[in-house]
Amino acid sequence: MEGIRHGGRIASRPLTVALALVGVVAGVLVGRPGLATVVGCGIGDDDHPSQTAEDWVTHADHVVVATPTAERDTNGRDVAQGVFRYETDRMVTFRTDDLLWSSDRPARSMGKEFDMVAPGWRVYRESGNRIKRTAPNAPRLETGHTYLLALRWSDDGWIVLGEGAAVPFDDRTGDQGEWCGRVLSKEDVARGERFSRKDDQSLEKAVLGQDEQAITRALDRADG
Repeated sequence: MEGIRHGGRIASRPLTVALALVGVVAGVLVGRPGLATVVGCGIGDDDHPSQTAEDWVTHADHVVVATPTAERDTNGRDVAQGVFRYETDRMVTFRTDDLLWSSDRPARSMGKEFDMVAPGWRVYRESGNRIKRTAPNAPRLETGHTYLLALRWSDDGWIVLGEGAAVPFDDRTGDQGEWCGRVLSKEDVARGERFSRKDDQSLEKAVLGQDEQAITRALDRADG
């Protein structure tokens, strides 16, 4: 599976168990830190710690609520072998709905809009049909949805810190919305909590079903 790019790498949340109500069955449970509750779609590594509120205030430039408003294909490349002949990324334009937190010395200020590279498409060699590429255990970042993002400026532009720093946030509700190209409700995620590690201290798990005020409080506490 493909992932959101973090400083040139691909990042993911721990693969755990798929929720039957979204039509996916998982055969392997992996006990790693993070939000160990929802369908996984790949495994990867973070460039920067991204699980806890402390991680966010230590490594991010800004934490925002943002909504994708447009996208275009980018970074197209041919595939030499296999069922796919072509694949792309997407350059997604976001509207900054709310700036929840900023570093005292951000690498760059946050504007009303920003762009970020996200997983794109794969095109079948025979039929020419295309399918979604997805970020490992993370939102794909699609129009029609809203997200909570901990952002860091890199040489290539804005990136999320890592797999724990892109949270579905439809209706201003933590863990509700698009995830791995599917749509989950907070109830879907809550049902999956039975599989979660008891020592999971991720910010995402802490704000399940809550609004931006809970996130701001957690960030303020972590920021001292």
